[in-house]
Amino acid sequence: MHALTEDAVLLPAIARGDKNAFEQLYHNYWHHLFLAAYNVLKDKAVCEDIVQEVFLQVWNRRESIRIESSLEAYLFSMVRYSVFRHIKKEKAGCSRLFEQLGSRLYNATPEDITIEKNIHSHIAGAVNSLPEKCREIYRLSREEQLSHHEIATRLNISTKTVENHISIALKKIRFTMTKIAGLFL
Repeated sequence: MHALTEDAVLLPAIARGDKNAFEQLYHNYWHHLFLAAYNVLKDKAVCEDIVQEVFLQVWNRRESIRIESSLEAYLFSMVRYSVFRHIKKEKAGCSRLFEQLGSRLYNATPEDITIEKNIHSHIAGAVNSLPEKCREIYRLSREEQLSHHEIATRLNISTKTVENHISIALKKIRFTMTKIAGLFL
């Protein structure tokens, strides 16, 4: 049976509470939805949770779902919005953690001091794991406060190369900070 034809049969059956139809829908789409989420988030557990939540919502709202396009498009839209919500939540959590660090410096508890040391250690590890040239350019930028032009002149490379290395370094550090935020929130 063609997917669109099968979807046209499955949806009304699911609306009536047919668990076999729901299982068939799950079987038809789970892997594709998971891959769509994974291509963005690169986190297996989070993506599995997102897809499970999408199917749970479909089941819970089965009697009221009205799909104007295709069922496939509807499911992928649900996953896409869930991925966006997850990214937004993660960025907010990461921002809160690092905003709180400044205010906690004045009233630091032993736990706060330990968290701060761990964060600095993780960031230093991220910087140290950068390729040699990238690490050198990052340190010139951040530790010596040199401009991109000054770094390019000192290392006899183009400003664009400096920008590319800084971009790579910042992506790696942001990724590390997001992981750290998950540990301490």
